[in-house]
Amino acid sequence: MLRLSAAAAISILIVALIGHPCASTARAEAVCARGGVVVTACPIATEVGADILERGGNAVDASVAIGFALAVTYPQAGNIGGGGFMLIRLASGETRFLDFREKAPLAAQRDMYLDERGEVIEGMSLLGATAAGVPGSVSGLYRAHELRGTMPWSELLRPAIDLARGGFPVSARLASSLARLQPYLERFPGLRQFTRADGSPLAAGDTLVQTELARTLEIVAREGPRGFYEGPIADLIVSEMRAGGGIVSREDLSAYATVERTPVRGDYRGYEILSAPPPSSGGAVLVELLNILEEIGLSDMDFLSEQAIHYMVEAERLAYADRARYLGDPDFTDVPTELLTSKRYARTLARTITPRATPSAGVGGGGDAGREKRETTHYSVVDRWGNTAATTTTLNDSYGSRLVVRGAGFLLNNEMDDFSAKPGVANLYGLVGGDANAIEPGKRMLSSMAPTIVLRNGKPVFVLGTPGGSTIITTIAQIVVDIADFGMTLEEAVAAPRFHHQWLPDRISFEKGVLTRYLRGHLAARGHTVEERSEPIGDVQAIAIREDCACGVSDPRGGGAAGGVDVVLPAHR
Repeated sequence: MLRLSAAAAISILIVALIGHPCASTARAEAVCARGGVVVTACPIATEVGADILERGGNAVDASVAIGFALAVTYPQAGNIGGGGFMLIRLASGETRFLDFREKAPLAAQRDMYLDERGEVIEGMSLLGATAAGVPGSVSGLYRAHELRGTMPWSELLRPAIDLARGGFPVSARLASSLARLQPYLERFPGLRQFTRADGSPLAAGDTLVQTELARTLEIVAREGPRGFYEGPIADLIVSEMRAGGGIVSREDLSAYATVERTPVRGDYRGYEILSAPPPSSGGAVLVELLNILEEIGLSDMDFLSEQAIHYMVEAERLAYADRARYLGDPDFTDVPTELLTSKRYARTLARTITPRATPSAGVGGGGDAGREKRETTHYSVVDRWGNTAATTTTLNDSYGSRLVVRGAGFLLNNEMDDFSAKPGVANLYGLVGGDANAIEPGKRMLSSMAPTIVLRNGKPVFVLGTPGGSTIITTIAQIVVDIADFGMTLEEAVAAPRFHHQWLPDRISFEKGVLTRYLRGHLAARGHTVEERSEPIGDVQAIAIREDCACGVSDPRGGGAAGGVDVVLPAHR
């Protein structure tokens, strides 16, 4: 049974009565079905994926179709000009992990974002052609289809092509997001494809048509990744690079390849965790964090009590410090994943935790903080045969570099900011890195993305992931803990209030409505600095797999949706 501290009980009561201040609804509702379930951050993309399942496609087919649909309908994060990761677990037990993370161009240099004094040049790794890494999404989705797709490639792109060419109604949420592009229109005129003809913002109910993107997708549908990484589209990318001072070349594009890697594995209180390996820090830090928490024993504490928060924060501090020290592209640096995810190592770290907060300066180096943004998107799929797929994809910041490849109609990423431009200096998300994540030609930049599949007794029980930059790992960890230690259902865990700590900056961030006077005082007494965030933490898209059905849950903080195929059943509780 779920146990609440007094402070938490008040917070949950407020949520039930008036809705969480960071949420669009009061609770997360589950959509349950026997014929497969899709959960994405965009209702239109959810419809696309559910339709593929209904037509007999499997989880990989649906994931490919969703990926391209999001590039049209969710331009702030869905993409063909970015990259990501896909974790697949088939009903047979076979597991595949696809790394289609962006790469540094071959002309990249370690100090390319530093001035003559060795200081980071503001904005150079964030805006425009200089911020873009070599995109991987088209390669990754095609590789997934090659491995386990069953429907024709061109059929999987058809929904996205139709949405781009015929247009779709702009939601209020998307209109609000697109309006924030207005300050960038003069510098990046390609963004005018997201405005009305006179340059004014699109309003809710307007139709967004993307003719150039439709033509690009038609080429990719016909020619596969070769149509993207070679030929006219590649020429347009390189032309955009030259015009803006970027360095992505034809050689970079033609040489790009998706890499298969072994997923990170761990276990927590009877649950087996499968998640993203390096160059993502997501899986390794998630497992390290959970291992430390297992040593501490949260099940004897109350949910959102100052005791539980303290020990979770102390574990997060240690795990994120290790992220900064050790994590990077395993093709370029020796990442001690086996050590970081070992129970023995976690036991050693847990012994250093005391009832008082440990200053982060005593754990690692320094750095200033950025703000996490919802620049990434995750989607989860389960099909009627029990195949599962978890995919997280990104442009990095919202709308990436803001640079649209003119003539091709898609946005390019600003993933170069995810490298350590200067060791010890924080990136957009306040994350500090070292030499392991320094810029090198052809290297994949470190990520926090963590598409995750959770098993129990050898069978998948949860498929989940989230955007959120540095908060991705703590969001997923809290959902696992809420279920395993505090007895929540998936719906309850997804809707539950969240907090975040990442070593540096040395403070705990809480969602609005969570940080009561009681918590503030008691955490301060333990030595913690706390703050209330203006933005929610995460936008989880998750599926629970039960004996007779699968149940999809879209985070009430966002505007996503779950969709089921065939028989829709009431949620199990």
